Parts: sequence; C-alpha cells; structure tokens
Amino acid sequence: MGEQPVLLITGASSGIGAATARAAAHDYRLVLGARSEDKLTALAQELGGAEHAIGVRCDVTEFADNERICTAAIEAFGRLDAVFANAGFGATRGFLESDPEHWRSMVLTNVLGVAHTIRATLPGLLEQGHGHYLITGSVAGRRALPGSLYSASKWAVTAIGEALRAELRTMHENHRIRVTLIEPGMVDTAFFDQRPGPDRALHDDDIARAVIYALSQPERVDVNEILIRPSSQPT
Repeated sequence: MGEQPVLLITGASSGIGAATARAAAHDYRLVLGARSEDKLTALAQELGGAEHAIGVRCDVTEFADNERICTAAIEAFGRLDAVFANAGFGATRGFLESDPEHWRSMVLTNVLGVAHTIRATLPGLLEQGHGHYLITGSVAGRRALPGSLYSASKWAVTAIGEALRAELRTMHENHRIRVTLIEPGMVDTAFFDQRPGPDRALHDDDIARAVIYALSQPERVDVNEILIRPSSQPT
C-alpha cells in the first residue's frame, strides 16, 4: 500500500476528472480537487475513503488552494507522482455572446489555473526527480474556432504544456518528469449547456482511458500529445 503511487486531479468532481479518478483507483491513491466539496466527498468515499482517496476543495484560480491540495497530498500519502491539471470550462461562441465576467472566470481557470497547479507541484516533483504532468487541452487548442475565446484559452494551454516540457529538459536538465497534453474533441459531459448526446460525442471514460494509457507507459516513453475526436467529428 505504501508504495502505491499518488495521482492528483483537479476538476475532479465530475466529467473527465471523475471518470479518470474511477479509472485510476485500482492503481493509484487519489487526491481529488474541485470547488464542489460535497461531490468530492462522495467520490472519495466511493473510491475507498481516506486510505485510498481524499477530496480537497480547490479553486485553481487561487494559488493558495493549489498549495493546500499539494500539501494535503504529501500529508495524507507521503508522496505525489502524477498531476492531472484538468479543471476548466467553456463559453458560448461569438465575441458578442458571452458575458465578459464569464470570460474572465474562464480564462483565469483554463489558463492561470493550469499554471498555478504546475507552480504548486513542480518543486516537489523536481526534488524527487520524477513524475508526470497531464494537462487537459482540446481540439480547440489546435485550430481557432469562430468567435471562441475558449479556443484561445486552450491554445494557451497547449503552449503551457510545450513550455513546461522545454523547461524541464533544458532549464532543469530533467528527463524523468513527463508531460502529456490530452486533447479531446466533443465529449458528452455537463461542459455543454446542451449536451451533444452519447451517440455524437466521446464519453468521459474514453478520455480517462487515454490518461491511463499515458500514465502506464515505461519511463523512457513520453507521450507528448493525445488528440481524441469522436469518429463522427470531421475537424
């Protein structure tokens, strides 16, 4: 039990984050972060309780919350092996459509939140010399969507992943902390105000399996990007 690795997941209370927690529960102890404490508590109990999974309220836009969840991981399990920076949400397309305050919250969560999570956890991973970052990007982070500030935020996430890998390899001369961008197309989750339906979109556990695939590779293998579209999605 003491040697079982530890995976920290932000945005863990629902959707891709919760599905990944369930998929990883057999092989990892879990530190689950999100703003919804009641959902986190229920999920942690479902996955075995305090010996196997803990929930920590974490608003990734607040750096102190990121520090707190990192500290909680070490206090509960004595180590941290992988970090899935997954928290994020979208906005209606069209620069005349979404409320500017919604934009502000989205950009802070999708972009600054990822940077906060990295900043809080990187010192520990560098000290131990190994680890794995997984970051939820998007197909929208590879092509600009009409009127989509969300797309712009995910382009930034793509850049963060590449910048982190380059920093590790050059500035820190570290080859054992891996970085994987997980880039889903349309997923049938509550991310959408009107859900696309399971026949037209990926399921959240499809993305969870991609995360587990990246995590399960030998240390010599750094899966840089996993782009996943539903078979019905043309671009």
